[in-house]
Amino acid sequence: MKPTPLRRQYADPAIPPVRRRELWAWAGFDFANSGYTTVVITAIFNAYFVGVAAGGAPWATFAWTVALSVSYLLVMASAPILGLYADAHARKKRLLIVSTVACAAGTAALWRVGPGEVPLALALVVLTNTAFGIGENLIAAFLPELADEEGMGRLSGYGWGLGYVGAVLLLGACLWWVQGAAGRGSDTGSAVRETLLLTGATVLLAALPTFLLMRERVRAAPVAFAALWQASLVRWRGMLGGASDLPQLRRFLACLVAYQAGVGTVIAIAAIYTQQALGFSTAESIQLILVVNITAALGAIAFGHLQDRLGHRAALSLWGWLLAIGLLAVSEARPVVWAAANLAGICMGASQSAGRALVGAFCPRGREAEIFGLWGIAVKASMVLGPLAYGAISWASGGRHTLALLATALFFLVGLVLLARVDVAQGRWEAAATAG
Repeated sequence: MKPTPLRRQYADPAIPPVRRRELWAWAGFDFANSGYTTVVITAIFNAYFVGVAAGGAPWATFAWTVALSVSYLLVMASAPILGLYADAHARKKRLLIVSTVACAAGTAALWRVGPGEVPLALALVVLTNTAFGIGENLIAAFLPELADEEGMGRLSGYGWGLGYVGAVLLLGACLWWVQGAAGRGSDTGSAVRETLLLTGATVLLAALPTFLLMRERVRAAPVAFAALWQASLVRWRGMLGGASDLPQLRRFLACLVAYQAGVGTVIAIAAIYTQQALGFSTAESIQLILVVNITAALGAIAFGHLQDRLGHRAALSLWGWLLAIGLLAVSEARPVVWAAANLAGICMGASQSAGRALVGAFCPRGREAEIFGLWGIAVKASMVLGPLAYGAISWASGGRHTLALLATALFFLVGLVLLARVDVAQGRWEAAATAG
């Protein structure tokens, strides 16, 4: 069977054709920005904040999740107006550059965070994670411009896969640097801080091909800011009311909020859980998360292909998440922990890639930045809900991280229920019927 084309074909000769290098440049942005989430949010700085900057205080995990929640709320608040502005003025790429530079510079500035410097740490985390979230929405909005509907799953999977490759390479470099601290006459804390400089530089340098090679294809039709502001308020009401002109998108975004709350929780507390609940050292935690990123890359790429062949819903492996959480809850044995973590990695790559591609399938032409802004709102709402619930439960229970992790399984159960209500074929028809 001949594979379906990956690049989108345009009949209008005024629209530049999609080049293969642009697909690589788009997917390569995931390679760039994955370093930020992996080092700062998932593997290194989060545990450093709890154990060193906050001195292991009982409220430290909750404070960390509050800072993340503030950043996600800021992304949610700005998504409608930024999406409408980017569509009307063809400024997705320009805004992407600004947000990426802010994320990279703020990440490098985390190097200055030492013991007790909680306000500085939280302020920089809010800044960098907000910039990262805005950039994530903007890069996703290019997906429908670059790939045909039959190829969105593969391209999204390639992006997530390259993202995990980037995370593995950067984590490997960070692990080498942390483990060599004693040989350099330094200590683990200083080495951890220095990895933030490396991460900031990596994010910026790896994003350069995206900035140089990708092109805007939406034609600018400038709209006054006052009109955009009013339209953004309408979109906000539409989102809160369920995006009434796209019912299947509305249903899937509700599903996305549920299961991404679980995914986001695991991302936000991975190193905290392994070190605080399981007794891993910093190096052991980095090693585990490094390997998990490899399995996540395989999951994203493999399920991207399955998604295009078998349908978008086939890739949402939420049952795997439930099994992984169950294994972690019943045993602290190292083999079981490694097996559960790698199962979660496969499911993480699959579910994240599938969710982005399905939103692309439900996206009307000409509304890409707007729709992916709504996708960003849903994802960030989940990132507020999940980690904040985990932080609150762990604090209220006196640091019982296993109890907080079990509560996270409820998000995946709700996601499964809501997913059953999504009609993919109907969602595609609605997108075609409301295209601009």
